[in-house]
Formats: sequence, C-alpha cells, structure tokens
Amino acid sequence: MFEPGIASYTVRPERSDRYPGWLDRTARMLWGRLARQTYSGARRYRRILPRIHAAAGDFSQLDEDQIIPTAATLRTRLLREGLAGQAAMTLFALVREVAGRRIGMRHFDTQLLGGWAILQGRIAEMETGEGKTLTATLPASVAAIYGMPVHVVSVNDYLTRRDCEAMRPVYEALGLRVGYVVHDMTPEEKRRAYACDITYCTNKDLAFDYLRDVLNLGQSGSCQLDAEVLTRLHSRQQRLLLRGLHFAIVDEADSILIDEARTPLIISKEAHNQDEERLLREAMQLSYQFEEGSDYQVDQREQRVTLTDYGREKLRQITAGMGPMWRGQVRREELLTRSLSARWLFRRDEHYLIRDGKIQIIDPYTGRVMADRSWERGLHQLIEIKEGCEVTSPKETLARISYQRFFRRYLRLAGMTGTAREVANELWSVYGLGVVRIPTHKPSRRIYRRPHIHPTDERKWQHVVQRVRTLHEQGVPVLIGTRSLKSSEEIGAALNQAGLDHQILNARQDADEAEIVARAGEPGRITVATNMAGRGTDIKLHPDCHESGLHVLIVERHEAGRVDRQLAGRCARQGDPGCVETILSFEDGLLRHVERHPLHRYLMRHVMRLGAPGRWLALRYLGRVQRRLEKYHARVRRDMLRHDYQYGKQLSFTGKQE
Repeated sequence: MFEPGIASYTVRPERSDRYPGWLDRTARMLWGRLARQTYSGARRYRRILPRIHAAAGDFSQLDEDQIIPTAATLRTRLLREGLAGQAAMTLFALVREVAGRRIGMRHFDTQLLGGWAILQGRIAEMETGEGKTLTATLPASVAAIYGMPVHVVSVNDYLTRRDCEAMRPVYEALGLRVGYVVHDMTPEEKRRAYACDITYCTNKDLAFDYLRDVLNLGQSGSCQLDAEVLTRLHSRQQRLLLRGLHFAIVDEADSILIDEARTPLIISKEAHNQDEERLLREAMQLSYQFEEGSDYQVDQREQRVTLTDYGREKLRQITAGMGPMWRGQVRREELLTRSLSARWLFRRDEHYLIRDGKIQIIDPYTGRVMADRSWERGLHQLIEIKEGCEVTSPKETLARISYQRFFRRYLRLAGMTGTAREVANELWSVYGLGVVRIPTHKPSRRIYRRPHIHPTDERKWQHVVQRVRTLHEQGVPVLIGTRSLKSSEEIGAALNQAGLDHQILNARQDADEAEIVARAGEPGRITVATNMAGRGTDIKLHPDCHESGLHVLIVERHEAGRVDRQLAGRCARQGDPGCVETILSFEDGLLRHVERHPLHRYLMRHVMRLGAPGRWLALRYLGRVQRRLEKYHARVRRDMLRHDYQYGKQLSFTGKQE
C-alpha cells in the first residue's frame, strides 16, 4: 500500500559501524552508570493521552472502506511533522480503533504509553502480561505508514509466528503488508517476507540473513550499493534478502540485546580435512591421561580450563614422538585445553542433547534446540568424539558478527521487555537506549511465598513433589520452572514415581509447545518447563481457576535474576491472582563453581539446623553468587564487543566485510 518514504531512499541503509574512541567510550560508560539512577517512569509521556483520546472520537464512526484512505491522508502529515508530532498520535488513535474492530482488543492507556516510548527509540519496561504484543502494533504501524520498513524481533519461531498471525488483521486493515521469517523457510520465502512493510522475525534468523547478504555482496566497507555492485549482483543472479536496517522493535530486549550478546554469530562451511579429525581424536584420548588439580584447573564460573606448569611439561614429554602437529607449544596446549573443556565444561542435556545420533546445541537463554548450529574451532567435533557420535567435518569461518555490532547498525532501534531496570546502564552505554518504566493497567495480585532451601537435590525434589501434590489436590494449576533439560527430566521422574500426571516442556518436546502451553492453565494441571516457558508465554487461566490462579514453582535459580523474574511473571497477569514459590538446594547448577567454598560447605551442612536465620543467610549467599555471575557476564560482553571490532578490522585487510 505505502511506498517507501524519505527514510528509504538508499538501497540498503544502515548506521555507520565504527568503534568509538576512548573518550566516547568513557562518556558512555559514565552516563550508563547514571542511567540506572535516571531510570524514569512514563510521566512525561502522559501528555499524549488526551491528544490520542481526542482523535479517537473522529474514528469511532469511520466506515471500514474509509480506514485506508484516512491512513494515507495522515501519512502526508506524518512525513511533514515526523514521528513525534500530532500526526503520529492521531495514527495511534486510528490503530487503536482498528484493533478494537478487527481483533476485539483496544489498547489500554498504558499500552499507548509503551507504544509511544518505543516509537521514540526507547526500551519500554512493561510488566509481564501487560500485552506487549498488542503494544508493538502501534509503533510498527506508524513507522510502516511513514515508509520505514519495520522488523519486529522475537526470541523464537513459535512467538514469531504466533504474534504475526494474531496481529495480521490489524495491519491488513490499515493497508500494510505483514510477513514473518522462521528457520525452515526458503530464501525466496524469506525475501518475500522481508519485502513486507512489517516483518516479524527471530533475532538469529535476522542476523544470519544479514551475514548471508554480506557474503553475497562480497565487498568491504558498508553495505551501501553503487551501480557497479548492482550490475555485478544482477549478472551473477544474486538477490539480497534484506532491504536494509531501518527500524527494529526488539521484543524481550534484555534477552536479545544483553544475554545473547555473549555469543558471536558465525557462518561457516565444511573444511574437509581427514588429518584434522585424526588430530582431534588424539587430543581427546590424550586428555584422559591428565588429572585435575595437578595437571590442570577447571574454572566453572569463567568456563575455562588452565594447564598448570606441571601439566605443560607433562604434555611436552608425552607428545615428543607424536608427529609434527604436536610440536608447536601453543597448538598442542590449545588442543588439550579444548579437549578438557569438551569433557568438563559442556554437559549432556544441559548444553546439548543427542538426537538421531547427532549433537544438537541447546540455547541456554530460550531452552530450545538450535538446529544446524555448531561450536567453532573443533569443539563441536570433540564433543561428538566424547559422546561416540559420527564426527562431522570441521568448519571454516566465512563471516561473523555479534548482536551488539549488528543491532547498533539499525537507523532506529527500540524495544520492550518486562525486566530492563537491572541492565539499564548497559543498554544505554552499548546501544544508547534509555529505559522507560510503564505502569501496570491493573494492580498486581502476585503473591510471593516464603522461599525454601535444602542441602541436597534429593531433599529438594521430595519437598517439590509434596508441594505439587497438595496444590494438585486443591485443583490449582502448577508451573515448575527449571534451569536445564536434565533438571526438568529429574523432576519429571520424581513426579512419575509419586503417581502425579504431568507434562514436560523442554527441547525434546518442542514440537508440542503450543498444546502444552494452551492446557497449562487448566485445573490441577502440572507443567514442568525449562526457559521455553519463561519469556513471551501467555498461559490462559481456565475459568475455574480465576480464584486460585497459576502457582509458579522456581526450583533452580538462573544466572541472571531477570530470568527468574520472567518465570515468576507467568502468573498473576492482567490483574489475575497468582503465586510464586521458590524451592532450592545447595546442589543447584548455579552453585557448581563455588561448591568448594568454605561458606558453601558450612551452609550446606547446617542450613536446616539454623532455621530461619540460616535460610536468610543461605538466600543472601545465593543472591551474591548470582550477582557476581551477572557482573562476570557483563565483562564478557564488553570484551566480546571490543574483540569483535578488532576482528573486523583485521579482516578488512583481506577485503572481507565481517
């Protein structure tokens, strides 16, 4: 319907990508520290509400066939006034009216505030259950009518497809084209989806499609196209997927922009090398000759294996007669430490699972299987050797980028999430995004019960089963949130032994996700889930459960407190009742790297005997461990961004883009 506006004159626009100098970095860092202090509410945005309400009266009597001409008329004003003028507010009123007619949901005032914050390039922090999916239709529609292609970025295929289809009637009533991109689509299907005014897509597919375009361009510098490049692309019959990086609305912004920023995105190809496979097998066999403590140290917190001086000398002596590939000190030590990492730092049913005889990586942030993804630098092949699977060919890197560099290239970036205040400083210092706290539409009725902590997993599972049985007999639906696939199956086995019928939602049951989520709010229903049920999942309560609400049991803490808050947010949504209860143990995976600490051992032995003071001290200790991990991961992300720019600078000498 709408032709590209002034923001789309260039073929592939994106923001210039240069690593800031030390003065800019220092200023951003200092201002980022103040961002948490200046983290503000939506009070200054409330001025838009009377203007939107005034405009809404003009549209209440609008005929259906007048909606698209009205939007076209407002577009002319929008191009003149910009995205912060009265025309944008009037369009908010029009979108609100259309949503009420087409899908039976009119935006609340709080959703109008959230949509306005997003349109102005902010992160809208809205409590879970406040309707962020509907909120996104406001800025997405206005920007698309303005002529700016919009990417609504979500964390997985399920939410991408669901949100697009749910909101499609609103966009189509306004004359806008909408599509979605998921993992199993062909390039032509993706190309058609990206050509729409509004495209729903996952963060991984979006970034990888961008890298594929970079490889197709085959040039250094920015992705701006000149006549020569266009001629070359036409002659080679190459067609790009994306139209550029115009405006991204990132759902669950803290997960995508912060948590997943630790992992680089890499496109690679198979490098057929028989000698490399033989070398990796030798390295894995060699690793069993070394002993932890005397030969090497394992740091679970920093996910690192370090050889001792004795271990280095032992390695030199053992490999003295093993051939030329083992003569270089740096290479042989790297091969050994990588093999030890495969053995001790990567665990089955936590970091990966085996399906059809193949290693498949589990996304640590969403709990889903990442199909066709592999670890780099031989690590994936070493894990295949460890598990006795068929060894795939090692990979050669063709292109790579981090989420931080990728999203910084958007001309306009915004987002929404329920948990942003803890990382407000990092969102500002890295992306220049301020956080605006949006009030809830109805007062929250969520109840937090007294937490419990046990010395062992066995005691914890006994308590969990007892608590679930009580709630089940009362007809209360229960959601048990775990940190890993392995833990979800452990509690599943305990429930089976107790004769309690339940459903498990993890990477093995991802095909049944929609059905499991749809029934999780039924009376007496017991659902065990990994992070797959932690973000974006809307569990509808059965009418018979509106008095009790959903009961969420958190049985493992995550590496970031925000993830725990997201899980708690599955209950008590939109004014419904709900309850959150935490049952933990000192054998939880979060505490694996501190299990030898004297305080850990003392609390583990005496937490039950000390009563309430011991429980308070144990929870304080657990919170301290969690905060230390959050700081460590923030440092990793800073280093990742710096290294990514350095890597790109080094590749620039080879003529490659990334």
